[in-house]
Amino acid sequence: MTRIIAGFAGSLSLAVPGAGTRPTSDRVREAIFSALESRDALQDARVVDLFAGSGALGLEAASRGAASVTLVERDAAAARACRGNTARILRNAPKGGEPRIAVAAQAVQTFLDTSSATWDLALLDPPYGVGEEELARALGALLPRLAAESIILVERASKAPEPAWPAGITLDRRKDYGDTTLWWASAD
Repeated sequence: MTRIIAGFAGSLSLAVPGAGTRPTSDRVREAIFSALESRDALQDARVVDLFAGSGALGLEAASRGAASVTLVERDAAAARACRGNTARILRNAPKGGEPRIAVAAQAVQTFLDTSSATWDLALLDPPYGVGEEELARALGALLPRLAAESIILVERASKAPEPAWPAGITLDRRKDYGDTTLWWASAD
């Protein structure tokens, strides 16, 4: 079961699309969001969740104080799950303090190539089938959309190589959690 861990929607269960997604475990999500909160990186942040799956990462950010979240997911079933989960989160939001949450049902590269938004936090948890070149293209297209000193988090299988960071994004640290690796980076 995937659920929101903390914030105004804490303990709310999320729908997870069937095949093709692998939700981030509660343990890893708690580590991610504890680190983000310790850096005061969530309150009023503009967040993009690329390769969103169920939207769990972006919706956790919304529950914990992000001002706006965009969930980007090309798979139709996953995008439907994102929309349903978004509606459930917003029903639990405090009146007058609802985050803005949008679901973009399109490929990450297409979304990044056409977006004019700017983000403070980018969460990327691509499916295992996304190759290193596709991830590198997405990071390159993301770069011009990042605010100064924004945070980029890439979640990959531990066996996957380090992402190819474009000039302008600097790796801060790597943290392993069993078969999952988190790559923390920042925009220069």
